[in-house]
Amino acid sequence: MTKRKGLVIAMDGPAGVGKSTVGGLVAKSLGYKFINTGEMYRALTWKGLEVGVDLEDQAAVVELAKKIDWEFKPIEEGGSTLKTFIDGVAVTSQIREEKVSINSSLVAANPGVRKFLSKLQRELGEGGSIVMEGRDITTNVFPDADVKIYLDASPEERADRRYRQLKAAGQEADRDKILAAILKRDLNDLKREINPLKQAEDAFVIDSTKLTLHEVADKILRRIRKGAKTPSHAR
Repeated sequence: MTKRKGLVIAMDGPAGVGKSTVGGLVAKSLGYKFINTGEMYRALTWKGLEVGVDLEDQAAVVELAKKIDWEFKPIEEGGSTLKTFIDGVAVTSQIREEKVSINSSLVAANPGVRKFLSKLQRELGEGGSIVMEGRDITTNVFPDADVKIYLDASPEERADRRYRQLKAAGQEADRDKILAAILKRDLNDLKREINPLKQAEDAFVIDSTKLTLHEVADKILRRIRKGAKTPSHAR
């Protein structure tokens, strides 16, 4: 087993709660690397659509995942956020396409894909000095993480945040539809047969409903610097 040069900080929580923003802030403050593991599933979905693989054919999707040349590195020199490269291509914008969003849950529910990508994630984080976020990082990928965070917020607050984000970007947005989509995704994540979303018993739980994401990051950093690993809830 690789000796860790720094901490493995694992962060779980439902969709739209700000894990990527918070994880990036924490990683930058500590001089660590950060990765959003959900991007790996989106990247595989994009590649499958590009090459015409039937995403419902679980064996074919797993075979594709194993053929791909996976790389995780910053796009900008000296950056802390690791991005997914597929066969040498940085797929940052491609994985946000609507066709990818529609099909990624199918790929993420594939048991063979989850097993393969979880192994990649462990290899990526085993050296430490990394913040990893996803929806099964603390319970499945890194149950032995040095620090476990479960970031939560009410569905209404998450819908409001997404609505404001889209409007600020000049896009049309329907707050009710956004809320309905969040509730549906939460249900799917909780009921997923393979590695469902759940709170690790020893996670530091933060309800960010009434906090800014910078305030959340500060709470996590204070927790890390105190070195506490016992279960706790922050409100």
